Amino acid sequence: MLVIVQNLPVPLDRRVWLECQALIAQGYGVTVICPQGPDDSRYELLDGVHIHRYPPAPEAQGLAGFALEFAYSWVRTALLSTIAWRRSRFDVIQACNPPDTYWLLALLWRLRGVRFVYDHHDLCPELFLSRFGEPDGLGGRVELGALRWLERMTYWVADQAIETNGSYLRIVQERDHVPTRRLAVVRSGPDTTVMRPVYPTCSIREGAEHLLAYIGIMGPQDGVDNVLLLMDELVHRRGRTGVRAVLMGFGDCLEDLRRQCTALDLDDHVVFTGRVGPAEVREYLSAADIGLGPDMDTPLNRFSTMNKTLEYMAFGLPTVSFDLIETRASVGETGILVPSGDIGAYADAVVGLLDDVEARVELGMAARRRAVDLMDWRTQAETYVGVYDALLHHAPVPDRWPHQPRRPADDGSALVDLQDEVELRRFLSQHAGGPPELAAAADRSGRTTV
Repeated sequence: MLVIVQNLPVPLDRRVWLECQALIAQGYGVTVICPQGPDDSRYELLDGVHIHRYPPAPEAQGLAGFALEFAYSWVRTALLSTIAWRRSRFDVIQACNPPDTYWLLALLWRLRGVRFVYDHHDLCPELFLSRFGEPDGLGGRVELGALRWLERMTYWVADQAIETNGSYLRIVQERDHVPTRRLAVVRSGPDTTVMRPVYPTCSIREGAEHLLAYIGIMGPQDGVDNVLLLMDELVHRRGRTGVRAVLMGFGDCLEDLRRQCTALDLDDHVVFTGRVGPAEVREYLSAADIGLGPDMDTPLNRFSTMNKTLEYMAFGLPTVSFDLIETRASVGETGILVPSGDIGAYADAVVGLLDDVEARVELGMAARRRAVDLMDWRTQAETYVGVYDALLHHAPVPDRWPHQPRRPADDGSALVDLQDEVELRRFLSQHAGGPPELAAAADRSGRTTV
C-alpha cells in the first residue's frame, strides 16, 4: 500500500498512523509519503512502515499561494511515488485529503494496475465556505466550483472511498452520486489502550486550581479564539483566577492567538505549548478537568467528527463543546453541548462542572466507557482493513491487532488502574495525588502527583 498525506506529517497524523498499523497487522506492506515535520528525517522505517518525507511548501497566502502549495506537494509526491515503486511495487494508492488533487496521480498509476482508495478526511467545498463564506464574486465562485469538480473527479477515479462518519457518507451520496457499494464509514476512534490517563506531575498544572485543555489544529475554522473569549469571561468577569487553559497544537492562527491572548491580559492564565508529542499530551490531558471543543457551527464543522473530543473521552474527561451534529453523535450523554457562539452559556457549563466534582467525575467515567465500548479504533480497524481485503480478495487475518502494542506511559509515568473503579473515581476527582502505594514515596521524592 502507498498512503499519501499532504495535510500533516506522519506519524503525527493519528488517524493515518493507526490505519498504517492496522494494515501492517493484516499482513500488508505500507509506504507513506508526507511532508516533513520539524526534526523529521527524509526517510524512516518506523514500526514496519516506510515513510518518505519531502520539505513542506512555503505557507500559502491567497489563491496563488494555495495553487503553488498544491502543485509543489503533488510533484514532490509523484517523484517519491516512483522511488517507492522501485523499492517495492504497490497494489493500492490511498490518498488522504485535503486536498482533492491526487486522483490524477492515481489515474496515472492505474496504467500499472494500481487501485485507488480515497480516505475522505474533510469536505473541501465546505472547508472553503467555512473559511471564506459564500462567494459573491466571480473569482470566489470559480474557486468553489473547482473544489467541487476536484471532489467529483476523486470519487470518479476511486475504486473505494472511506468516510469518517455517516454525515459525510450522506453528503457525498447526494452530491457526487457515489454508489453505496463503493463507500465505507471508518470513524477516527482513539486507541484507548494507548490513550489513557496516567498520574501526571504536579508541576504540569503550574499551581492552577483547575485546568482546561484544548488539543488540535489552530486554523481559521477551528474556533480556538473562543477559548480565549471563554477565559476572558471566566477570569475577568467571573473572577475565576484559579483556572488555567492549556492550548496544545499549531496552525495558521497560532501567532494571532498569542497576540490576542496578550491583548486580553490572559498570559498568566493561558499556556500555548505548540507542537507536542504523546508524552506531553498524556500529561496535560491526565491533569485536566475539562476538554474544550470551541469549533463553531460552520458548513464544515457541523458534519465533521472532532478527533479532539474522542481523545478527551479516552482520558476520562468531560467535554464542553458547541452543539454540532457529529459532536453530539460522538459524546452522547457524556458531555455538555451549548449553542454555537454563546460564550456566556459556554462559561456557565464550564463553571458548573468545575464546581460540581461529582457531576464531573460521573461524566468522565461515562466518557471513558463510551470511548472504549463504542469509539475505540480497534472496532474501526476491522472495517478499515476489510475495505482492502475485499478490494484485493485477501483473506482476513484474525487476532492480529494491535501489531506492535506499546506501553502507553513509556516515559515512566504511573498508569491509572482503569479496572479499579474506586481509584479511577478518586483520580478523576483530582483530590488526591497518585496511586495509593506510591503516594508516600512521591511525597518524599518531590515528584508529587495530582
